Amino acid sequence: MNNTIDLRKPVAETIQEHPEVKDILIDLGFKPLANPLMLKTLGKATSLKNGSKLTKIPLDQIKKTLEFNGYDVIGED
Repeated sequence: MNNTIDLRKPVAETIQEHPEVKDILIDLGFKPLANPLMLKTLGKATSLKNGSKLTKIPLDQIKKTLEFNGYDVIGED
C-alpha cells in the first residue's frame, strides 16, 4: 500500500487514494470537506498546500499530523 501524500495534489484526489484521510483533515480544520459538494468542487481544484493558506492551517501542522498517522508527506517545497 502506498502511504505517500503529495501536498501539491488536489485534495479530492488525495481522499480518493486514501479515504481515511478525510476525517483527519476535517479534524484538522478543513471543515468544508465534510460537505460532499464542496469536496467535489473545491476539492478538485485545491491542493493541501493551497488549502493550508485558505484555512490558515500551517502547512507544517498538516504535515506533522499526516506523518503522525503513518503517511510519508512530499511536495512541501
